[in-house]
Amino acid sequence: MHIGEAIRKELERQGKTVTWLAEQLPCHRTNIYRIFDKPSIDTNILFHISQILKYDFFADFTKEYEGKIM
Repeated sequence: MHIGEAIRKELERQGKTVTWLAEQLPCHRTNIYRIFDKPSIDTNILFHISQILKYDFFADFTKEYEGKIM
């Protein structure tokens, strides 16, 4: 799972902008584009983004993990 791509897709699905997410974090929007490029991310940042978007990215990791061990 490429977490940056997952975050970008969820942001688009919700119809929210990069600028909006940058304001919520708060950070510069160029940092959001850097996050989109990352295949992994610090769990504290991911937790914060999950709260902002009201989407459990950790559950996606769990589903992927469970699919690989079966």
